[in-house]
Amino acid sequence: MRLTTLDWAVIVGFFVLNVLLGLRYTRRAGQSMNEFFLSGRNVPWWLAGTSMVATTFGADTPLAVAGLVVKHGIAGNWLWWNAVASGMLTVFFFAALWRRAGVMTDVELIELRYGGKPAAGLRAFRAAYLALPVNCIIIGWVNLAMAKIITMTIGLDRVTSVGLCLLLTGAYVSVSGLWGVLVTDLLQFVVKLGMTIVLAVVAVRAAGGIDGILQHIPAERLSIMPPVGAAWMPVSALSVYLGVQWWAAWYPGAEPGGGGYVAQRIFSAKSEREGVYATLWFNVAHYAIRSWPWILTALAACVLYPRIDDAEGSYVRVMIDHLPPSLRGLMMAGFLAAYMSTVATHLNWGASYLVGDLYKRFVVVDASEKHYVRMSRVATVLTMVISAIVSLYLESISGAWKLLLALGAGTGPVLILRWYWWRINAWSEISAMLASLIASMSLQYGLKLNPEDPAQFAQLMMGTLVITTVTWVTVTFVTKPESEETLSAFFLRVRPDGPGWARVARALPPQEKGAPLPVRLRDWVAGCTLVYGALFGIGHIILRRYPSGIALLVVAVLSAVVLARDLRDHSL
Repeated sequence: MRLTTLDWAVIVGFFVLNVLLGLRYTRRAGQSMNEFFLSGRNVPWWLAGTSMVATTFGADTPLAVAGLVVKHGIAGNWLWWNAVASGMLTVFFFAALWRRAGVMTDVELIELRYGGKPAAGLRAFRAAYLALPVNCIIIGWVNLAMAKIITMTIGLDRVTSVGLCLLLTGAYVSVSGLWGVLVTDLLQFVVKLGMTIVLAVVAVRAAGGIDGILQHIPAERLSIMPPVGAAWMPVSALSVYLGVQWWAAWYPGAEPGGGGYVAQRIFSAKSEREGVYATLWFNVAHYAIRSWPWILTALAACVLYPRIDDAEGSYVRVMIDHLPPSLRGLMMAGFLAAYMSTVATHLNWGASYLVGDLYKRFVVVDASEKHYVRMSRVATVLTMVISAIVSLYLESISGAWKLLLALGAGTGPVLILRWYWWRINAWSEISAMLASLIASMSLQYGLKLNPEDPAQFAQLMMGTLVITTVTWVTVTFVTKPESEETLSAFFLRVRPDGPGWARVARALPPQEKGAPLPVRLRDWVAGCTLVYGALFGIGHIILRRYPSGIALLVVAVLSAVVLARDLRDHSL
């Protein structure tokens, strides 16, 4: 793809603008770890929520979604659409609790919820595990996507592409902390969403409009639900996606019980209520607003290129072949925005574990805040280097997605119940993590279950879940519960509700309660209905199924009314 001088000016100017915006917050970020990693806990909900959306809108995401649609049709997106239920659990059951906990990272919660050496060991292990292998795999697949984009458009090799993008992104993240990430996320989200919409319009027009897509693509590939008996989505796999995966499997950005960079944004919000609003906005925008520009471009690619060798690369090919030269620089800026927002968050998030949960907790305990900020910057650079190396060994974006899903299968119930059942202890969580890892690896490499095969992926998920659940339940009841002192301190600080804490609550003074569990359950249903109604309603309107589309949008609006009323009338 040939870029004009103006295109290069747009690309370079966009990079420079982001770096300058980030550097503006260098002094503020340098004041303390609280400022560097949590922006002083003073972020408005709309900025925190938009930053969550921007983070999950990486350079890899349009390519991965295009690959799913090209291979399987619109219904291929259930690989990630199923996580709506998990996201809404975080909104109504966990966001307020996370903000109330007052921790700096989700891993720090471990030593608030559990006590003694098992809790300390679990915190150290989980911090190292999330900060390095998991986080660097995520950054690696985003690097893989960006390298593919740059190679196809400009011609640079993977090593050079990854090196340049990581270096420029790391330059401002390492000095500006979360404030720099949040402010640049806002700009990046606007740019990349706008350009994906522009590309979708151009692509659909090149494919003959919606009529051309409806004429050339079989109806079953335009269905939102997988056709019954489809080889790529057997009933067993669909059942796992819809009924199990969203609550049973740990996955970055969609953790059962919340966590990760989503929790980090909740911690940074001004209040519990703003943390809830931020997470709700994130889930609505994440699914209902972003999906269709990517899907339409992928559908257009199916018409324009009947034989596609590289399904994930088809998205970039549409841009190269059909985007007017005057918009190519802006489109590349959009890809850069998608890349930078995701990588910036993960560099900052990973460094928070390395410094807050490892270095400060176990190595240098009583240093100054400025010392810890300096080490945070070093940790950011270290994460950047390791992720660059990891990216050289990844081959498939969606394959990496499925690998992490399989590794985290079975840990979800523990991460949920630790908030709502006093009997969960540190050994419950430790045994769940170890059992999940051992079971998943044994099933993949011992029984040769391939996560790329849908039926075998379902077997892998269910097998790992069963083994993990039996293990952690057994371990929970054969080990001692946490001490009364630890349980009481956690209860008084976080104020969890429900029958699972009745034993602890009886021995303590009455605490202020949030919305009753039945109300939160109703809001969870309403939240899921809002997102799916908006997502599918918009899709039906686009595909000219007007009666069903209008009906779905009406359902979405009614769900929004229920949520607005409950959020107004009930405390959190």
